[in-house]
Amino acid sequence: MKKITLSFLLVLVFNFSFAQKIQKADFNGDKKRSYNKASFDSINKWTLELSVGQSKGVRPYSEGYYSGNPNRFFGDAQLNNYNIGIRHMLTPKFGLKANLQYDKINNIPGNGSLPFHMDVYSFGIQAIINASRLLGAEDTFGRFNFLFHGGVVFEGMKSQTANTPVLGEPESHNQNYGITEYNGGLILGITPEFRIAKNLAVFLDVSNLTNYRQHFNWDGSYSDTKNNLSGQIITTSLGLSFSFGSHGKMHGDWAKIADQRNEEIEALNKRVGDMETLMNDSDKDGVPDYLDQENNSVAGVAVDSRGKMVDINRNGVPDELERYIEKSTKETSEKSNVDMIKRLINEGFVSTYFETSKTQPTDVSTEGIDFILTYLRNNPTANVEIIGHADEIGSTDSNNVLATARAENVKKTLIKAGVSPSRLSIASKGEDSSVEIGSDAARRLVRRVTFRVEK
Repeated sequence: MKKITLSFLLVLVFNFSFAQKIQKADFNGDKKRSYNKASFDSINKWTLELSVGQSKGVRPYSEGYYSGNPNRFFGDAQLNNYNIGIRHMLTPKFGLKANLQYDKINNIPGNGSLPFHMDVYSFGIQAIINASRLLGAEDTFGRFNFLFHGGVVFEGMKSQTANTPVLGEPESHNQNYGITEYNGGLILGITPEFRIAKNLAVFLDVSNLTNYRQHFNWDGSYSDTKNNLSGQIITTSLGLSFSFGSHGKMHGDWAKIADQRNEEIEALNKRVGDMETLMNDSDKDGVPDYLDQENNSVAGVAVDSRGKMVDINRNGVPDELERYIEKSTKETSEKSNVDMIKRLINEGFVSTYFETSKTQPTDVSTEGIDFILTYLRNNPTANVEIIGHADEIGSTDSNNVLATARAENVKKTLIKAGVSPSRLSIASKGEDSSVEIGSDAARRLVRRVTFRVEK
């Protein structure tokens, strides 16, 4: 008896310790929750469960009694288990459940056993573990889930097996008919479930109950002492679970709960990101933006510890930039002027004009030739291409010859003015059809020589 009691207590302690470990899994080492409490408080934590199924008394039996069918591999099914339970989740992974259960343990008709009937009324208190949350596999399982449960069960067993007359003992109670025995045991089980609606799920439960104070066989007679007051019953049941509360319609076993650790990691990432942003150096002057009072300083210009460009004379221009400007302004201005003149020449702003069928420039248009002469003298490395044009009056061939003659005449003028022939070349663009052929004034604009600077 002492050994049985000790074993019973050890199993209870183990079950309680395991539940405590699961509950502690929802907390960090510093007792901070690993989940968001506000998020958890916003879900339905209460669940009502109803199920029916089959309970099979495995042992013990007296000789001639058994519940299975030896002629069938899986035995025969019978509906003899009815269960109602309610549970409350204390954390996303751990909760408690209380249930009432009725089992009718009897022989299956025609299985060869002597007839027997045992009514079992039980009350259980169990720990519940949400396995999908324990494994962090909510998204993987989707609508599927499974629970582990285990705890203590208190039973009342009432024999309904008729007493068998014994010779010489007309009042024999060898089957304990009408007598109730109270005992207790431990239950362990697994419950796969599938959510069929937001707050409704169907489940299949398989549980094993081991009694440690069972004096009766399942047929009602007293158990042999070699059984050590132990008994076993296996239950398989199918049922529905309904999650209820004031926090919406989603079943509590599937409701989304924010992970406090993920939120803390996100907060840390944000802080790191903010720090990285603060340490950015937009203008690459070596001073972080959060200290930089002038984060658009010119690259390469010296700055002080506040990121401001050094300006000792306080004239609004950084000293280093000021010296560079003074040095380069003159060169830049001169180069810019040369480039501008070259652009004006190449885009046709400098021209020399001719009368119809003439190869000598008009008196008023010699300024174009003078402009080119001045440019070539001021830029001794420059070469110029002289390009002749003609209007559309006359044949194309004659106009090509005329355009070439005009360019050649301007070239001779420049050579006589002292320009080396090697710096001059000619080309003919022939007829210019960009103006109306019937307009004398428009044709004057295309009877010309233009220039293009070559380097």
